[in-house]
Amino acid sequence: MATAVFLTGFVVTGAYAQETIKIGVTQPLTGAFAASGNYVAQGAKIAEEEINQAGGVLGKKIQLITEDNKSNPTEAVSTVEKLITKDKVPVLIGAWSSTLTLAVMPKLEEYKVPMIVETSSSGKITTSGNPYIFRISPTSAMEAKAFQPLVKKMGIKKASFLYTNNDFGIGSANEYSNMLKTNGATVGVMETMDPKATDFSAQLAKIKASGSDTLFVTTAVEQLTLILKQAKEQQVKVRIISCGGSNSPDQLIEQAGDAANGSYHTAFFPPWFPEVTKNPEVSKRYMAEWKKRGHNVGGLTEGFRGFDGVYVAVAGIKAAGKAEPEAIRAALWGVTVKGIYGDIHFNKEGPAGKESGQNVPVVYLVTITNGKVVKTSF
Repeated sequence: MATAVFLTGFVVTGAYAQETIKIGVTQPLTGAFAASGNYVAQGAKIAEEEINQAGGVLGKKIQLITEDNKSNPTEAVSTVEKLITKDKVPVLIGAWSSTLTLAVMPKLEEYKVPMIVETSSSGKITTSGNPYIFRISPTSAMEAKAFQPLVKKMGIKKASFLYTNNDFGIGSANEYSNMLKTNGATVGVMETMDPKATDFSAQLAKIKASGSDTLFVTTAVEQLTLILKQAKEQQVKVRIISCGGSNSPDQLIEQAGDAANGSYHTAFFPPWFPEVTKNPEVSKRYMAEWKKRGHNVGGLTEGFRGFDGVYVAVAGIKAAGKAEPEAIRAALWGVTVKGIYGDIHFNKEGPAGKESGQNVPVVYLVTITNGKVVKTSF
């Protein structure tokens, strides 16, 4: 772990002789995950404009067609179907939450169109046998494995969990709890929450009574902000560690105030120390453009996912030599992109003959001290 110490049989072809090359994006721009979804969309827009200023791809400019999946699986399916059948996109990026991504996956196989998965962490996404999935973000299992050396270093003896009752939260809690058990720690209570919940007093009371020294939390930044505040109000004296990399520490500092101090957060991009990333020149370029546009600095840790996603999609189009779905899908296996996630390339995961692509990014751990994000000492 690097510590600073992501119609059956219907083939869509022939409809791509367009003035621009379209790339479909489905993100939660409204609803429970809206903050993160908008950050991803903003990062994607930066990449789109950079690529077009540099001449585009295959002699054409790219055009992002972004749809709001409203943080809802049914809506996510509708956005993907619209992007494929109406907009005729040859490649997609999405869909932030694991639940949203899992919901749209059957449509990718049905229409035979590849999708770059920029955020979702559920292991099921790349092990279920969908050859149109190419994930650049880490799985929960990768994240937990990367965290493993820190169990003893941080002195974790007993840990409880508070996580969203969806694929994202369940997958993360399972992987982390199993990892902790194999490393000599015990598990206290496992508490779930609805993704739209705002009152966590009942769960926090059980966690407080459990005698745990550490609390692992998996959710989006909106709920994490409330959990930090309520944990302080209820005097829950545990070390809080957020998992999943979608925690926007700068936003936590702004919105949770003193309650954020002492908390730890996994991150897949540490904008506070871009020099430690695999490709610091790319990281710094992205950060400079983000700030130039006046975007919320707290969104840097999410926006890069969309930025990298667009660059990977374009690399696939360029390698394919044409903007057609099957050609892009085949070409993605051979690309390497110098991104913020690192040197992005795809390993095969899942059943033989129907493998999905999985990148292996770096995982970082940061902490908030005196209202600032700092490197951990581990």
